[in-house]
Amino acid sequence: MEFAEVVRRRRMVRSYTDEPVDPAVVERALEHATRAPSAGFSQGWAFVVLDRPEDVRRFWSASTDDVDDPDRWLAGMMRAPVVVVPCSVKAAYLERYAEPDKGWTDSVTGGPLRRWPMPFWDLDTAMAALLILQTVTDAGLGACFFGIVPTREQEVRRALGLPDSGDPHPIGAITIGHPAPRGTGASGSASRRRRTPWTEVAHRGRYGAGWHPTGEGG
Repeated sequence: MEFAEVVRRRRMVRSYTDEPVDPAVVERALEHATRAPSAGFSQGWAFVVLDRPEDVRRFWSASTDDVDDPDRWLAGMMRAPVVVVPCSVKAAYLERYAEPDKGWTDSVTGGPLRRWPMPFWDLDTAMAALLILQTVTDAGLGACFFGIVPTREQEVRRALGLPDSGDPHPIGAITIGHPAPRGTGASGSASRRRRTPWTEVAHRGRYGAGWHPTGEGG
């Protein structure tokens, strides 16, 4: 597809068929994920790929109490044959910024993380996750990024072989598969809410100025 078509078609798919996913698509998505930008080229991410039925089932058993009696949303999601769990690795950033060209040694020795305006390890991993979603869309398949319920994180960590806390930190999960026909699964908010045009959220020059085709301020 043309890039603009990938962007236009990408949506969160919540219901899948049980048709297998070509492993080459998953590998290409992971390769593209590692092309995401990262602060200091720290590349502090990891991806746990679940593409065997027993592994996928273990993930769902850990992430929900309703695996044996799923509602419409969960039933549709559980049919996805592949689940990818993107994880951020904070230590990679702290170590990178303690190197000579950065020199933030206090970040490694336990000092306050005052230099970080936001957790770039999570932000960069989220951008990598978006590249997975776009790659899957380009392949004609469907995907959905969703969060892990906080009260289930420990169970998910154990199911994935992650430590009980710290790095790697799962920021969410991505289902990948062949979309089921429209109307067979739970609908998302996009089906009920208006998509805000970019002209209503872009501000030229300063916030509140709005956007004018001529470039003139409001």
